[in-house]
Amino acid sequence: MSFGRALPAIIVAGLGLWALFLASCSTFPQSTIAPPKIDGATFVGNKACAECHANFARAFSSNPHARLQFEGAPHGQHAGCESCHGPGSLHVKAGGGRRLIVNPGREPQACFNCHLDVHAQFKLPQHHPVLEGRMNCVQCHDPHGGDIFQASHRTALGVRPGIGFARLNESCAECHREQARPMVFQHEALREGSTTCHQPHGSIADKMLVQRDNNLCLKCHAQVATLGGQIFIGETVHTTFLSRGACWSAGCHTAVHGSNIDRKLRH
Repeated sequence: MSFGRALPAIIVAGLGLWALFLASCSTFPQSTIAPPKIDGATFVGNKACAECHANFARAFSSNPHARLQFEGAPHGQHAGCESCHGPGSLHVKAGGGRRLIVNPGREPQACFNCHLDVHAQFKLPQHHPVLEGRMNCVQCHDPHGGDIFQASHRTALGVRPGIGFARLNESCAECHREQARPMVFQHEALREGSTTCHQPHGSIADKMLVQRDNNLCLKCHAQVATLGGQIFIGETVHTTFLSRGACWSAGCHTAVHGSNIDRKLRH
């Protein structure tokens, strides 16, 4: 049989295998995550929560959490509130009460139920002390508002200033005030946000850096080797400097967040 005659049979066989593959994928069991449990309580829906918590409900509709849905939610309603706080019938019936509802600000497991990757990052050697109970998720994140990053303050108009990354820096500045204070010569990486250099949940590198040593700086500051064996970063020869350690630990660019006296962040 010639190849030309065999080609249709090969195509049919290939399509059959592809159909079997798709069928096996469609029957693969999907993982589901259940909301927090509260013994004896049932779900009441977002509308019931909004009757008392109007301050949160105003902005909540623009938050991704508001669109969460799960089995057991009231018919035709989203149940974003109870996805994180647990079923609210007992809480509503009692007219409130902390013991009858889950508060993710005190119990980060409610966040970790969905954010599994973040939970894993908090177990890395360098991390913010959330698992240890000395911090919580809502110090940095606003689970109700349109912007998931928590701002350190509001303007007189009640609007959070700046763009998203600026607000992210404000969250970091709540604790890291020395690093976030205004500088004459600011490290331009801060314009993109602290997460350009730091992994805020956890990292294997010191100070929760996203990469170790000079590899971090070289993400932005390109290194070029010449035929003569010299290594340039920018317009400066760094051949000997690189053997002394990292850019900030070798006694060169020690003011990594910014400087008031040196545009190259050397003091």
